[in-house]
Amino acid sequence: MGSFRGMAHSAMGQRLVACLLNVSEARRKELVETVARAAVFDSNGGRREGTTVLNIFNDQDYNRSVITIVASIDCIREAVLSACEQACGLIDMSAYAGGHPTMGAVDLVPLYPLGEEVGLGDCAKEARAVAAGLTERVSGTSAFFFGWADLPQHRGLAQRRKEMGWFRKNPDTGASRPDMGPLPQKRYGLTGIGASPYVMNCNVTIDTQDLALGRSVAMAIRESTPGGLPGVQVLALPHEGAVEIACNVESIKGNPPSQVGEREEPWPTFSIGGQLYCHAPASLITARVAELAGRQGVATKGTALVGFTPRECRVLAERALSLGIAEFWKERSRVHM
Repeated sequence: MGSFRGMAHSAMGQRLVACLLNVSEARRKELVETVARAAVFDSNGGRREGTTVLNIFNDQDYNRSVITIVASIDCIREAVLSACEQACGLIDMSAYAGGHPTMGAVDLVPLYPLGEEVGLGDCAKEARAVAAGLTERVSGTSAFFFGWADLPQHRGLAQRRKEMGWFRKNPDTGASRPDMGPLPQKRYGLTGIGASPYVMNCNVTIDTQDLALGRSVAMAIRESTPGGLPGVQVLALPHEGAVEIACNVESIKGNPPSQVGEREEPWPTFSIGGQLYCHAPASLITARVAELAGRQGVATKGTALVGFTPRECRVLAERALSLGIAEFWKERSRVHM
């Protein structure tokens, strides 16, 4: 029996998809939890099979939360759609105030394959179906596509956000041309929906209020700068009286870059459909930020990982689903890690 359970366990893991749902609310915690519950329970309170919420990351200062939803490829669409629908009913973007760039009540819906049997094409198909379902169910919502869901170009999230004006201080959502739905309305704004290899969020806080200094650190480590870190997209943002170097750590194709220093942690690797991917480890990003800020006499205050590494995400999801735990975010402190 034991070996059969193990087989079922790993077979389930091979079909998993993660969605790190970004919503523009964190100060009303119960509201965010209501959105998370919509992913794992239907409107009658019945449990959705094969679905779990691993984590809820609230940032009060940014007024932004990230909900980590994991489900099998067959269940992910309905789980994510239900959470988005709930969020759109509860969050009014016309009344939004927060320190993080955002354009939508549901700002970002990225789907990431976690298991070998799920390809980027599968996730792209589900992402496009989520966009179609959302604009149908919630009249007035609109979306743009990125990554593998952006056909035929596969433009990355940073590029699409730039095109939509997401990085501007006060973006004019009404001027953006969505890929689906009407011109963006003030209440819902505009939602980015897409599929890509896993993107980890790693935020390093530096002990200064000097945003220009923060921006110089951000520029030095971002992928587009010569000598920057491959796959790393960076913003410097004021945060809780300091500056946060907020990094989107994208997974890149192929073998890890050759190690620069002997003491550096190796780049974690994983595969999607036989293709190897790797990502910069949080320890390397932290060390690089510490070194650059330190040259200007500024110390780091700490590093926060929003959610998990790709490997942690899959391991925890397999555990949560094998134990039948829908709200794993509540249980994590009680379940032995």
